[in-house]
Amino acid sequence: MIPRYFTVQEANELLPTIEPLLAELLDRRARVVRSRDKIEAIVEDLHSNVGGAVASEMAREFIIIEQLVEKIQGHGCFVKDMNAGLVDFLAKIDGRDVYLCWRYGEPRVAHYHELQAGYNGRQPV
Repeated sequence: MIPRYFTVQEANELLPTIEPLLAELLDRRARVVRSRDKIEAIVEDLHSNVGGAVASEMAREFIIIEQLVEKIQGHGCFVKDMNAGLVDFLAKIDGRDVYLCWRYGEPRVAHYHELQAGYNGRQPV
């Protein structure tokens, strides 16, 4: 797949499309985390039905989460951290490849970082 490069404007124009997808992804991730205690108890009980309703629901959530990630990334951006709701957009700044960096809840894409720097290396665009 040929990487897609974004301008800041293009990344910001995509936010109304990916923001609701990421909201659903974060919601479903939170459900899985809440279910974790239930599933741990089931797995620890050697006599329990591991294929029961809780495990089946968790498996469905994981499938939907994977589909949401694929749908978001299908627009050419990258889900970098689903715990924090981070999405990166490949871009060029001063001739260098960088990532425009957006975090769920931010009003717009306003930061970038070097490819290897990650969120802690964010700088204003």
